[in-house]
Amino acid sequence: MEWTERLQTIIDYVEDHLQRKQEPLNQQEVSELAECSFDFFQKVFSYMNGTSFSEYIRSRKLTLAGYDLKSTDKRVVEISYQYGYDSPTSFTKAFQKFHGMTPKEARSGNRKLRVVPKMQISVKQQYFWRLEQKPAFRLVGKSIRCANGEQSSKIPEFWSECQKAGTFSQLISTDTGNPKGLFGLYRYGESSSKDIEYSIMVAANGRLPEGCSEVRIPESTWAVFDCRGAVPPAIQSGWKYLQEEWLVRYPFEHADCPELEWYSFGNSYERDYLSQIWIPVASRM
Repeated sequence: MEWTERLQTIIDYVEDHLQRKQEPLNQQEVSELAECSFDFFQKVFSYMNGTSFSEYIRSRKLTLAGYDLKSTDKRVVEISYQYGYDSPTSFTKAFQKFHGMTPKEARSGNRKLRVVPKMQISVKQQYFWRLEQKPAFRLVGKSIRCANGEQSSKIPEFWSECQKAGTFSQLISTDTGNPKGLFGLYRYGESSSKDIEYSIMVAANGRLPEGCSEVRIPESTWAVFDCRGAVPPAIQSGWKYLQEEWLVRYPFEHADCPELEWYSFGNSYERDYLSQIWIPVASRM
């Protein structure tokens, strides 16, 4: 295994421990993944990425702590211990240095928090796409509205909020899709406003769940792009590819229908996890 692959595996390991397991990192496990001593791995990490491994982990912890403060009712003391700080005081000092405000200030009003995203080591990415004709279907779920430029921060917060509030479980129980999975739906406002309505939904035929809305998707032809890897980086890389190349050059007319993301059931931190981007196109099939 090459160094880039080892580093990406370790980055995925870090995210799994910080977000899913909420456990301290094990230096011995990192060393085994790196296939070298932990000290030597830290030197290689700093050389390749221009930052120390410990600084990267600290930045990710404080980024995730910011998400938790804005999207949950957890107390500061809970969040501080969750991310491995010895006391709320030490956590508050680190948080203020990183975000420029205290945790209490971060929770009040429309305060902007700093984000250090999950690192993506330079690896070769391949995409596979196809045209698929799909019958009309119904989506049900919950939505938020994002002003221009807000989606990069508000959409991840919305996913986190829905997960913690039990919305995912509520939607999954009504899912009648084949195969089953969660959809992310983009609806754009007037060109002058550039607002985006983003929804987390499932295909469902039954009763509308309490607090949810529905969207009827007409029979359409879709350009479906497979994205492999942990999310959100895999789906973000897919959109970047589409915006820089395919959407600029593709010979199809965009149909009058929302753009969709689709997330399969499974461990979304796995390197082979499948997500998809669906672009509606004027039928040529």
